[in-house]
Amino acid sequence: MATPLRSNRDFRLLWMSGLFAVLGSQMSALALPLLILKETGSAVQAGTVGTVSICAVLITMLPGGVMADRVERRRLMRVCDAGSLLAVTALTVAVWNGHAPMVLVLLVATAGAVLNSVYAPAAFGLLRAVVPPDQMGTATARLQARTATVRLVGPLVGGALFGIHEALPFTAQFLGLFLSTVCVALVRTRSAAHKKAGSVFSRDELTAGLGFLWQLPYLRTVLLVFGLGMNFAFGALTFTALAVFSEGGRSGLGGGFVITCVSAGALVGALLAPRLSPDRHIRALLVVTCWSCVLTAGALAWLSSPLVAGLLCAVCMGLSTVASIGFLSTLLVVTPEDRVGRVQSAASFLSSIVQPFGPLAGGALLTALGPRNAFGVVGVVLAVSAAVMTLAPSVRSGAVPPPASPAAPEAGAEDSDAPGPHEPAVRPVLDAPGQREPAVRPVPDAAGPGAL
Repeated sequence: MATPLRSNRDFRLLWMSGLFAVLGSQMSALALPLLILKETGSAVQAGTVGTVSICAVLITMLPGGVMADRVERRRLMRVCDAGSLLAVTALTVAVWNGHAPMVLVLLVATAGAVLNSVYAPAAFGLLRAVVPPDQMGTATARLQARTATVRLVGPLVGGALFGIHEALPFTAQFLGLFLSTVCVALVRTRSAAHKKAGSVFSRDELTAGLGFLWQLPYLRTVLLVFGLGMNFAFGALTFTALAVFSEGGRSGLGGGFVITCVSAGALVGALLAPRLSPDRHIRALLVVTCWSCVLTAGALAWLSSPLVAGLLCAVCMGLSTVASIGFLSTLLVVTPEDRVGRVQSAASFLSSIVQPFGPLAGGALLTALGPRNAFGVVGVVLAVSAAVMTLAPSVRSGAVPPPASPAAPEAGAEDSDAPGPHEPAVRPVLDAPGQREPAVRPVPDAAGPGAL
């Protein structure tokens, strides 16, 4: 009989590690642009940090997956821990000294993004060794619920600390990372390193994750339609709602309520997921989520109440979170052990690459067509995606894994508390299963249907 998650020592450590690290990251996510604006007075420079961070993540995501499959994952996580602590320490000291040079901020943001690209697939793979397949859905839901809660609370705490002293949010992030590092250092479970002949970053290695996703019609369809199409359209939908219900920027109350409801919906969805067994009802959840977004877009075209709009968006986000948890659990189970890192990186790459363009498209539609027509166009895009998810044979058939590579005997083994002779002495964090927050996270994630 499998050990319950509440008694699973290593899962509890990974959960707490993420709690500390995400909380610290969320506090600094609000404080960093405020700091740059205060020191430079330039919104362009504040935006540059976010752009650099996003670009660094996208560029290094696939190589990070290769590293996670070539190096023992717990060891790799500890190395990333040390790098993240070093980066955040440098920024914290600079802010306490009264001046954080723009060059330092960019370097720290880039380092955080690169380390995130390596840490996330390593943690994703280690989670598979820590949690048995029949508990993966519940474990994923608990990680999502933790992160959704912190993302509601963290910016508020960070803003309050920044009001007291501009260095306090970064100090809090340092403390969070330190506690997170301790938790990861205490994890005993190890996963095997899969060493192969040839170049580490060859074309075949970099595209192995994409190739695996492409060869399974179910994974391919869900990621392209739900991960890309729905994610893009929901980003446009929420930005348009933010602009419309903020009365073009004259009042932030209505738009802020809508966005808060979206975050609350993600939290409620994560809390409900363990009771709904999303990995067993994934197709129904995907279809219901898609059509709910279509109906919401149609309703927003005629609504004038931020309250109703926020509640509709919250329902969409809650359903999306449950569906995403089910899909992620399925992905972890069907992926061969020696490709977990590359597959996770490839899935994250596909679902992330369109996120910056959703709000841009929403703004362009709103400017060119006005609110009602903008919601209408977004609704059409959502309807096309929903129709594909409903009718596609590949989605109805579900995920049928190809013959998996034999698991290495070392996977899932536990070591003693003492570090091994080749381990670094020593971190950052689990989001959705295995996602880590960058050391510096200057802009919030664009969350929506298909956000994996």
